[in-house]
Amino acid sequence: MKALLIDLDDTLLDYSSGVDESWVESCAALAAPAGVDPEALVAAIARRRRWFWDDPDRHRRERVDMPGAWRKITAHALADIGAPDGALAAAIAGDFAARRWERMELFPGVRDALDRLRQRCVSLALVTNGDRRHQRRKIEQHDLARFFDVILIEGEFGAGKPEESVYRHVLDSLEARPSEAWMVGDHLEWDVAAPQRLGLRGIWVDAHGQGLPEASPVMPHRIIRAFPELVSD
Repeated sequence: MKALLIDLDDTLLDYSSGVDESWVESCAALAAPAGVDPEALVAAIARRRRWFWDDPDRHRRERVDMPGAWRKITAHALADIGAPDGALAAAIAGDFAARRWERMELFPGVRDALDRLRQRCVSLALVTNGDRRHQRRKIEQHDLARFFDVILIEGEFGAGKPEESVYRHVLDSLEARPSEAWMVGDHLEWDVAAPQRLGLRGIWVDAHGQGLPEASPVMPHRIIRAFPELVSD
């Protein structure tokens, strides 16, 4: 391994934990005083979240503006329960975002694992989709930039995984051939299958230990439960 491409959210950073709890808390704090049933709103938000993110085109378009996406989801949900209110939607989405930031932490052992990879002279690239401001804030807040030779953020680069140009740009920047590089992440298509099609090796982070989906067309070169396993002795 000469180069390692690394995903950010739910690979290095615990991004998804506490999402449901944050929505519940935000609705209780702001919807109830506004006369809106918080339980009904939480249920409507859950339905709208699935609808919003399940469409691949909308997912690609909206993930580069997460505050806007959360406002839209909340506004749709309020309308669904007969309580349309743009100002309330914005307030709830903002409160939700603040609660999410409070909960986000690096997974245990991540900094030590990155240090050990650097000591082994492996070139490292952080390759992440999403909102430019949010991803930069995560990187700065957790002091991650110092570990990486290259950082590619979808909102800055203008394209995201699984676009071929993303991986090719990173490899060129690292002066590495596909056969010399691995990619690790929690998304089977973005972090395993797409890199494999270019000749990289793919490592899948199966954090919950659920195993590959039945009849999965994607076969990772390696499956791990947590990023620090890459450097375990």
